[in-house]
Amino acid sequence: MSVTVRVPAKVNVQLSVGAARPDGFHDLANVFLAVGLYDEVTVTPADQLRVTCEGPDADHVPLDRTNLAARAALALAERRGIEPAVHIHIAKDIPVAGGMAGGSADGAGALLACDALWGTGASRAELLAICAELGSDVPFSLVGGAALGVGRGERLTSLEVGGTFPWVFAMAGRGLSTPAVFREFDRLAEGHDIPEPVASPELLDALAEGDPDALAAAVSNDLQPAALSLFPELSGTLAAGRAAGALTALVSGSGPTTAFLARDPESASKIADALRASGTCRTVRTATAPAPGATVLPAPATA
Repeated sequence: MSVTVRVPAKVNVQLSVGAARPDGFHDLANVFLAVGLYDEVTVTPADQLRVTCEGPDADHVPLDRTNLAARAALALAERRGIEPAVHIHIAKDIPVAGGMAGGSADGAGALLACDALWGTGASRAELLAICAELGSDVPFSLVGGAALGVGRGERLTSLEVGGTFPWVFAMAGRGLSTPAVFREFDRLAEGHDIPEPVASPELLDALAEGDPDALAAAVSNDLQPAALSLFPELSGTLAAGRAAGALTALVSGSGPTTAFLARDPESASKIADALRASGTCRTVRTATAPAPGATVLPAPATA
């Protein structure tokens, strides 16, 4: 018996960052959109906990107990007094170290899969609490759709979305460390007053109305200057996407993936082709948002 969960990537259409807190974290106003790029996490009973991974850049995914999928299985097992003897297999399609919450997605996927495999019957609230312990982006990976995250980003309020938004994502030739980007944010912000992060009313209205032009005018990412400071070549990718007709271009989360909002699927295809031809990125993907959160897939039919 095994359980497979499909879990989406995310893009931050607003990422407002407050000053560093005493605990080292930052208060955020983080507007998440789940996008239709997915990892699939399969858990199967085994003699002991182990993790395997396949897919693009799988060799960069840790396979020990630092992997968020392993940590999720351990956290649920400890709460229920269960031996975490499972094989977790991750089929990657979300960029690794790309600012699209691929590791967080795997944590949420493994948690939901282990809950189903072990029949623990954990409530949604308990699963979300475990997700929040695992990491700031993990709760949204479970929930999907669109949401405002406050605190570290883990306290979520679901948002209304009035339509679908086509996106193009350009993957860079190397990764960026999220802690390093936050450290650079702190360095760049030194000596400046940093306002309390709040959600943009214009952006929330644009999502609710499904208006791509209004959304493009309202997106923001306070981590983008820090990401560009550490990875200046991303400026060329952003410029190439804008020149190709993107309504807006931004670094996704802490980067280095760059995200481009298109008016329609045809425009998205043209932007993707132009980015591939630009020589400014490694690979390009298209996807639509919003997408559902972590979902248990039906078991394959047996003969």
